[in-house]
Amino acid sequence: MPEKIVGKFEVKYFQIMDENSKIDEKLLPKLGKATLKEMYSAMVLARKFDEQALKLQRQGRIGTYASHQGQEASQIGSVFAFTNREWIFPSFRENAALISLGVPMHLLYAYWGGDERGSRTPDKFRDFPVSIPVGSQPIHAVGAAWAAKLKGTDEAMVVYFGDGATSEGDFHEAMNFAGVFKVPVVFICQNNQYAISVPREKQTASETLAQKAIAYGFEGVQVDGNDVFAVYRATREALEKAKAGKGPTMIECITYRLQDHTTADDASRYRSKEEVEKWKSREPLKRFENYLLKEGIITQNDIEKIASDSVKKVGKAVDDYEAMPSPQPTDMFDFLFAKLPFRLSEQRAYLEQVAKEESKNG
Repeated sequence: MPEKIVGKFEVKYFQIMDENSKIDEKLLPKLGKATLKEMYSAMVLARKFDEQALKLQRQGRIGTYASHQGQEASQIGSVFAFTNREWIFPSFRENAALISLGVPMHLLYAYWGGDERGSRTPDKFRDFPVSIPVGSQPIHAVGAAWAAKLKGTDEAMVVYFGDGATSEGDFHEAMNFAGVFKVPVVFICQNNQYAISVPREKQTASETLAQKAIAYGFEGVQVDGNDVFAVYRATREALEKAKAGKGPTMIECITYRLQDHTTADDASRYRSKEEVEKWKSREPLKRFENYLLKEGIITQNDIEKIASDSVKKVGKAVDDYEAMPSPQPTDMFDFLFAKLPFRLSEQRAYLEQVAKEESKNG
């Protein structure tokens, strides 16, 4: 029987602002000066939050922390494409996205301080709790997207994960379901080149991670994840497609984590200083700042004021976090389910009774 080709596939790559802050005007999304300044301010605030978190961890004032330094464009560029009809499903490295959505920073510090109340953000924010197990949150996002489709709402789900998650079975199950049922979900893979100490090339033989979407019947695109414009455009187009009933999209953001995997890691054991320095020259905040300066959208005075204001906001968030009343043991049960299962209800009641007795006995 003669050989025949049954399909051909491609993965598109988007970059609008290169490493030298040069712009492809044909692809540049139309964003006003006020919005661009707001995006920059959000990136600075996220960076200052992160820097303070690392200090707090070293001082023993929060627990193990996962830095997002170097990944601000992938998160904030995508969030600015939202229309308030999206739900976000974060992993443990999406503090920048949560901050840019307005989630109170003191609650994020509380979360990293081991306070379960940090998992209960105010109701006006459409985000699910942080997922620590690698790759489990895509299943939750797809389930919510299927519910939105069945209900006929105009909502879309956005799920964030790292390159390491694409090696997990949960990821593939979620992708398969999303493709079959064409649910309104956008998968955002922040490919920061390492799953803890395992480099991307040792995780998969695929030329790109984006192409994994093709196997499940929908589009995968790759973007420069340090280019806030490219991420914004790719996310906006994916959300428009999802809400129009045209199914999911996977966006692979090519980025790099500038810090260790977490504060419990030592990345110098598996990557070179030369590699880190190379990626520092491509980092998103300085790239965006240089563009805004060149275009006259911000001034050096603006940069200094935004940095100063961000430091003050972060300082207040730390004060608010440390001024929170002491957590209660029962908090660990209160932010897991809409309705607590019977066995957990029994355990909660028991713990509550023990706490009362200990309090009574001094």
